[in-house]
Amino acid sequence: RGRLWNFFEMILVFIRNDVARPAIGHDADRFLPYLWTVFFFILLCNLIGLVPWGGSPTGALAVTSALAAVAFCTAVGAGIRKLGAVGYFAAQVPPMDLPWVLAVFLKPMILVIEVLGVCIKHTVLAVRLLANMFAGHLVVAVITSFIAATAHTWLWYGVMPASVFGATALNLLEILVAFLQAYIFTCLSALFIGMALHPH
Repeated sequence: RGRLWNFFEMILVFIRNDVARPAIGHDADRFLPYLWTVFFFILLCNLIGLVPWGGSPTGALAVTSALAAVAFCTAVGAGIRKLGAVGYFAAQVPPMDLPWVLAVFLKPMILVIEVLGVCIKHTVLAVRLLANMFAGHLVVAVITSFIAATAHTWLWYGVMPASVFGATALNLLEILVAFLQAYIFTCLSALFIGMALHPH
């Protein structure tokens, strides 16, 4: 009961009904604890960065890389568990009606490209989250540095209010970005799990 718990439950139900089940299908409920945990962990890490003198953990490559590695292991592990190792990697190659001479050369090449594609997709998860969080904090830092740069000059009287207003507006935007980045990471993780479980 209460507004906070209702808001919390609304987010949980949204991730279950509008993220996990459409992306993963009938196996979605098995992965809900992971998706819920990732969403709230990223959200909390993003919001910590808005606290004065607090650093955002998701502004560090080590944290976002660890999150992407967990997403990679979850997706690939789920695919291997359902289809078997051979079945999972065989499913990465789309069915093609090729003469066997061409198939011998093309299918291994396509398999390598598809496996690299899976690795790149999860690497981009880490870089996207890092870049968005780091860029937001960098812009706020640059705007507030204008105050120090114009100290002891008559420009300070115009720059200081504008910088404070701009930094405040950007911090409010950062709250939206914190929720948005947590949602995007969770949504893409669910999509990658769904692609691993249902390759075609």
